[in-house]
Amino acid sequence: QVQLVESGGGSVQAGGSLRLSCAASGVTSYMGWFRQAPGKEREGVAAIYTAGGDKYYPGAVEGRFIISQDNAKNTVHLQMNNLKPEDTAMYYCAMDQSIYRSAAWWLDYGRKSYWGQGTQVTVSS
Repeated sequence: QVQLVESGGGSVQAGGSLRLSCAASGVTSYMGWFRQAPGKEREGVAAIYTAGGDKYYPGAVEGRFIISQDNAKNTVHLQMNNLKPEDTAMYYCAMDQSIYRSAAWWLDYGRKSYWGQGTQVTVSS
């Protein structure tokens, strides 16, 4: 059974950085990070095609967040820089083993068959 184990997160002041990690126990195709703040809908913040390297970031985080992979450890990292109070949310790692047309398409429309337990990120002003 595939499992996603997240680590990282925590509290930081605005302008600071945090790194999240997500270790997968099985074969991956697309992996990504999503966040959900209280009272808001879940939104995707980064995606990567682990077999090809295609990456995607929505406008709200582009230039500040970086998704990367460590193939040896079957792990995906999310480096979050220049954090803002509006980045405060529960962050979840997700994964699917199917093939999609792009990382961007998967982030918005693709199935996310597996989810991590979530890790809290809090950014204070």
